[in-house]
Amino acid sequence: MGRPVPWALGLLLSLLILAEAGRNFRLLKQQVLRAREVQAMKETVSRRRLLRPAPWRSPSEGSLRQPLDHFNRQQGQIFNQRFWINEEFWHRPAGPVFLYIGGESSLSQFSVLAGHHMEMAQKYGALAVALEHRFYGASINPDGLQDASLRFLSSQQALADLASFHLFVTQKYNLTRNNTWICFGGSYPGSLAAWFRLKFPHLVFAAVASSAPVRAQLDFTGYNQVVAASLSDPVVGGSAQCREAVAQAFSALDQRLHAGRLSELEKDFRSCGPLTEPDDRGELASNLADIFMGAVQYNNEGFQGGTVAKLCGIMTDTGLGSPYQKLIAINNGFLESMALPCMENSHQRALAELRSANLTLSGVGERQWYFQTCTEFGYYQTCEDATCPFSRLLTLSAQLDLCSQVFGIGPERVGEAVTFTNEYYGADHPKASRILFVNGDIDPWHALSVLKNQSRSELAILINGTSHCANMNPSRPTDPLPLVLARERIDYHVGDWLSLARKAPSAP
Repeated sequence: MGRPVPWALGLLLSLLILAEAGRNFRLLKQQVLRAREVQAMKETVSRRRLLRPAPWRSPSEGSLRQPLDHFNRQQGQIFNQRFWINEEFWHRPAGPVFLYIGGESSLSQFSVLAGHHMEMAQKYGALAVALEHRFYGASINPDGLQDASLRFLSSQQALADLASFHLFVTQKYNLTRNNTWICFGGSYPGSLAAWFRLKFPHLVFAAVASSAPVRAQLDFTGYNQVVAASLSDPVVGGSAQCREAVAQAFSALDQRLHAGRLSELEKDFRSCGPLTEPDDRGELASNLADIFMGAVQYNNEGFQGGTVAKLCGIMTDTGLGSPYQKLIAINNGFLESMALPCMENSHQRALAELRSANLTLSGVGERQWYFQTCTEFGYYQTCEDATCPFSRLLTLSAQLDLCSQVFGIGPERVGEAVTFTNEYYGADHPKASRILFVNGDIDPWHALSVLKNQSRSELAILINGTSHCANMNPSRPTDPLPLVLARERIDYHVGDWLSLARKAPSAP
C-alpha cells in the first residue's frame, strides 16, 4: 500500500471508531483505515488531474481559542481547537457552508478534500469547513488526559464549540443569513450533526447524520444481534450454517475456558502471554469475537480476508474439521493479515493503556472515548442473550468495571448518565426538522439510529447490504447499486434544502 499520508487519516479515523470491543477490533480498524485512505487519495488525485490547469490552493489550517468550559466563562481556562477551511469550490459571496464535524479521533485537512460531502460541495459551490473535536488530535491541552481535565469532555461542550466556530467563520468571511449552513457527520459525529441541528436550529439549516447512534444504551445487545443476523444473511455471503458454526465454535471455547484448559487455549490461539487472570480469558474471548464483529461492521471495506463471505466460507468448510478448529484457522488468518506474531490478551496491559495520560496527537483517542462511554453513552456490546453467537464472557459487568477501574465511575452513575443523554437529546425520536439519517443495514450501529421517517423533514435512508458510514466515502465505480441510489437521494435532499433556504431563509 505504501506509506500512509498523514493528512488523510482524520476523516477516515472518524468513521471507524464507535466500538468498545477488544484489542483486535482496534487493530482491524487501522487496517480498514489504510484501505480507505488509499482509495480516498486516489479519488483526490484523480479530481486534481481533471481540474488542471486550474489553480488549486491547499486547505488552510488554523486554531481557535475556545473556553474549556462554555457553561462557566468565569472559569477562565482555554484550549486551542484545530480547524480546516477549503475555499476551492465556494461561490462567493452567497454560496453555502458545509460543516464537517470531527469525532473521537484526530482530524486533518482530508476532511475538506474528499468524501461524498466534498463531491456535493463542488456541485453546490460550498465553502467547506471542518472542526476537530475537543480533547482529540491536537485540540487538547498538555494536561488534557488527566482525570481532572476530562470533566470538560462532553457532547454538550462539543456542540458549544461548534456554535463558537460558526461565529468565527461567519465573522472571518462576512457571512450573512444568505449563506446556508449544512452539517455532516458519521458515527458519533453523525449524532453531533443531528444534535447541532436540534439544539442550534438558528445556526445550521439542515444536517446529514450518517450511521448516527443517537439513542444511548447501556447494554447494547442489539449490536451482536445485527452481527448474528448478518452472519446468516446470504446477501452478504452469510448463511444459517455459518451462524450456527460460529456459535458452536465459541461454545467450545467457553467449555475449555470453564474447564481450565488454559495452556491448550494459549497454544491454539497464539497468546502472547499466559492467561493468568480471569480477565485475561475475557480478553481472549473478546479478541476472537472482534474478528467477526469487525467483518460485519466493515464488510468489503478493506479488511484482508475479513468479509462476511470469506469468514463464512471458512466456518462452513467441511474440510477444516470442527467449528473450534475453524475458529483457530480464522484467528491464524487474522494474525497473518495483521502481521502479528501472537494475540495480546493481557487485561492489565489493556488497563494500563486506558489509564495512561500521555498525549497522542494523532489517531484514535481510546482513553477519551472510553470516558465518554462512561459519562454519556454506554454502548457496551454484550453477549448475554440467546441470540448472540459469541462467548458468554462478553458481559456488561466486565465493561462497566473498566469505568470504575480507570475513572472511578461506578455502574449506577454510568446508567444515570445514559438516561440523561437520551432525555437531553430525545434518543431516536429527537423531534427536529431537516435531518437526514443515513444507515447501512449491515452496520450494527444502525440499531441505535433513526430508521423510519419521523416527519416530513426528519427523514431516514436505510441502505441494503452496506456497512458503517459507507455513504460518506468517495464514490467508486464498483459501488453497489443501493449505495449509489442512496447517495443520489442524499444529494437530492441537500439540493432541496438549499433551494428552500433561497426561497425562505428564515424557515424554521
